[in-house]
Amino acid sequence: MKFVDEVMIRVEAGDGGNGCASFRREKYVPRGGPSGGDGGDGGSVVLTVDPGLATLLDLAYPQTLRAGRGEHGRGKEQHGKRGADLVLRVPAGTLVYDADGGELLGDLRAAGEPLVVARGGRGGRGNVHFATSTNQAPRRAEPGTPGAQRNLRLELRVLADAGLLGFPNVGKSTLIRAVSAARPRVADFPFTTLVPHLGVVRVDDDTSFVLADVPGLIPGAHAGQGLGTRFLRHLARTAVLVHLLDVSGLTGRDPVADYDAINRELELTSPRLAAKPQIVVAGKLDLAETRARLPAVRDAFAGRGISLHAVSGATGEGTAALTSVVAEAVRRARASGETAAAAATAP
Repeated sequence: MKFVDEVMIRVEAGDGGNGCASFRREKYVPRGGPSGGDGGDGGSVVLTVDPGLATLLDLAYPQTLRAGRGEHGRGKEQHGKRGADLVLRVPAGTLVYDADGGELLGDLRAAGEPLVVARGGRGGRGNVHFATSTNQAPRRAEPGTPGAQRNLRLELRVLADAGLLGFPNVGKSTLIRAVSAARPRVADFPFTTLVPHLGVVRVDDDTSFVLADVPGLIPGAHAGQGLGTRFLRHLARTAVLVHLLDVSGLTGRDPVADYDAINRELELTSPRLAAKPQIVVAGKLDLAETRARLPAVRDAFAGRGISLHAVSGATGEGTAALTSVVAEAVRRARASGETAAAAATAP
């Protein structure tokens, strides 16, 4: 299934039905009074979370989505039926913006949290409401009011406790496959992962967390290079960042320089994002080249007061210890109130 994390749509609520101006026409009632019923209210446009959805694909094509209009009132004080609401289902983690003014209208994170984005018009009153002692045969009835109309921008940000980040081809997808049931594509070329993948990591019977594998970042990501801004926003809700480095040297990468470059992108994107706790990890521990270079790289990070964990996604070596460390970091973040569900909605 294609992953779509941003769409533009136009929504139109239903107009209210018109009130009716009519009079009783009954046998033996020569001067029947007013009997016009009220118009029905227009239907509203409502967004709600569907836990079974993982993408905004169903709303991806430019379209105008309309709720039902209210029925007009009728004689014999028959009121018009209310217009049907239009309920749009979106995945958890969807931010809803007014596309014209940029206002954040809602942050849909869990099922059972409907958000009315365009309210239906009110039905007009029938002429029974306008009878007075001096005007017992009013011909006045109200028209229904128009339903609200809005242009919306929907933006999906995955809900995860920890985000896995790093340069392309450092082994993120291999690692998330090793520690969870997620199955992102793995290949020996950059940008294999083009969309975020979520995996549930179970540490023991009582401890688990959700890990997001975010597509690889490159210099200039904060300015949109390599779709970086779209990738980075999926880290906004995470409580902890797991920063994976390639220490092997086989691709000519300098892990310390890579660490600094990625953190520079985080800082340029959002200081709040850059301030999230990071767990720094050397991957590809199954390679002889990694083992040979690891002591020097570990010393370099130790000089900065940073612990460097080492793992192999291919063999699983070190992954149990790493997931325990991440779980504890997530637990601390939850205890301090910085859970994935309560993290910032910026950048």
